[in-house]
Amino acid sequence: MPTIGIDLGTTYCCVATFLNGVVEIIPNDQGNLTTPSYVAFTETQRLVGEAAKEQAARNPLNTVYDAKRLIGRRIDETTVKDDRLNWPFDVLHHQGKLKIRVEVDGLGRLFLPEEISSMLLVKMKQVAEAYLGTTVTDAIITVPAYFNNTQRQATKDAGIIAGLNVLRVISEPTAAAIAYGVDATNKRECNVLVYDLGGGTFDVSVLNIKNNKFVVKSTFGNTHLGGQDFDQRLIDYCANTFQRKYNQDMRLDKSAMHRLRTECERVKRLLSAEMEAFLEVENIHNGITLSMRITRAKFEELNADLFKKTLEPLTQALKDAQLQRHQIDEVLMVGGSTRIPMIRKLVKDYFDGRRLNTSINPDEAVARGAALQAAKMSGEQDELIKDLEMKDVTPLSLGTELYDGRMRVVIRRNTPIPITQSKGLQTTRDNQSNCPFSVYEGERVMAVDNHLLASFELTGLTPARRGLVKFDLTFHVDEDGILTVAASERGTDNQEKIKITKTADGLTEEDVKRMRLEAERFKAMDEDHHDRMLVWHALETCAYSIKRRIESGKNCPNLSEFDRHTMLQKCEQTMEWLHSNRMASQEMLENKMSELEEVCRPVLKTMRQ
Repeated sequence: MPTIGIDLGTTYCCVATFLNGVVEIIPNDQGNLTTPSYVAFTETQRLVGEAAKEQAARNPLNTVYDAKRLIGRRIDETTVKDDRLNWPFDVLHHQGKLKIRVEVDGLGRLFLPEEISSMLLVKMKQVAEAYLGTTVTDAIITVPAYFNNTQRQATKDAGIIAGLNVLRVISEPTAAAIAYGVDATNKRECNVLVYDLGGGTFDVSVLNIKNNKFVVKSTFGNTHLGGQDFDQRLIDYCANTFQRKYNQDMRLDKSAMHRLRTECERVKRLLSAEMEAFLEVENIHNGITLSMRITRAKFEELNADLFKKTLEPLTQALKDAQLQRHQIDEVLMVGGSTRIPMIRKLVKDYFDGRRLNTSINPDEAVARGAALQAAKMSGEQDELIKDLEMKDVTPLSLGTELYDGRMRVVIRRNTPIPITQSKGLQTTRDNQSNCPFSVYEGERVMAVDNHLLASFELTGLTPARRGLVKFDLTFHVDEDGILTVAASERGTDNQEKIKITKTADGLTEEDVKRMRLEAERFKAMDEDHHDRMLVWHALETCAYSIKRRIESGKNCPNLSEFDRHTMLQKCEQTMEWLHSNRMASQEMLENKMSELEEVCRPVLKTMRQ
């Protein structure tokens, strides 16, 4: 059974497979190699991809995008608060979790970001199955290198909800490096820096590559920096210009803002190749057409601070890898936003004018690497990947909270995995009978400022004065990045262990099962709608074709005026009924088809000859 690699991006998704010794990027039903990360709900159906994005301006409240910027996050996070000001759809806090509100079949529905992401993954699964002609289950899904444990687990949950067997969740820059390294003709040992700037996230990873062995030395990044932010600067500039010129604020018009967002994205892309572009949105607000000339210089000015912000992780990643700039052999540019000329100039200047590696399509590199790793994990023995090995690192420090609130780091960030490390602790009170542990990830001094993964307790401690009872806290991270924490009292058999496959604010197994069933219901609903619309369009085509044949007089000269009038009237009635009954059941549509065929049988005979 074939395996697939899925790049679940902020703005676009891409799916690939390893077939007959080569990686193939799989085109969707529109023939495109990438699919917009959009999900929409209308009165009659759910839309995913191009169809969802194309109707967004007409249905902004029920069209969801940027799910990757929500997955694994809390509603009180600063980035979420900022993004909510720009999203037309509603994001709220419900039963302790962040949820997205839309209308489905006229009723308000709440979805977790994992569910929206699972709908995108279902689409990618279907794209692959249509192309390969067989069921696809095994997949690798990629995430930003700087995603925390909760975000990674939430992404894996999304895959399970989508009906996938998630072989592994791997970092995007690592996947891109695999795509580069496996195809590289020169197999000498080299240090590669991957600069991965996508639609919503930014990662820098440093890897050592030798004979298909990929060892991550360090990673650093920003899970909220990318092309969407560059678009937003241009959107704000245009909206402010419109307000100054016409004394009208279009920001409250969600449809207008989406149309502006789409046009700004188009202009941004043009400016990667041209020095200026014309931005125009007809009747954007109160009948006014927005027309502006945007130069590349203006776009660069609007985003100057954000562009420069991408250089900070370069410095940190090199420092963590204990390498100097001149020790980097290749700088691999990945992600659609690396097409921006100023981005390339800044990175090139940072590396003293060195030529950047843009040999791999930046939109496809991550999916390519994921497909290669998926094939390797499935047991594929092709010469290209049989020796493929990948060694990753922990992106964030792992530790526990001390009695004074500080975080005691047990495993530092960028430590190669698998890894086991222990720290010694002792009681802080006389006759202390139990000791609670809170496990965190992050780089802040105070534990509360970091991300809580889980809490557990070691009970039944030996009664003694404070400081005399000692115990070891052991952290183990396996190759999949799964953390196990054990606490044991020295000199006794007293031990407590917890495997952190679910984080403190993550989904339970029951949640995932329920959402899996819900996804199946949506799939069935989509299939029913597809079958119904096939009959709907067939009936419309039939009525239109008969009407056109009768009006032309072609091949039906013997019709009486009465029959001609009766058939034309039936065709017109059928088309009118169709457009007034878009929600009609398949049975009703089939009955209407039978009625039309009965009345228009003489003409249908000539059409089928």
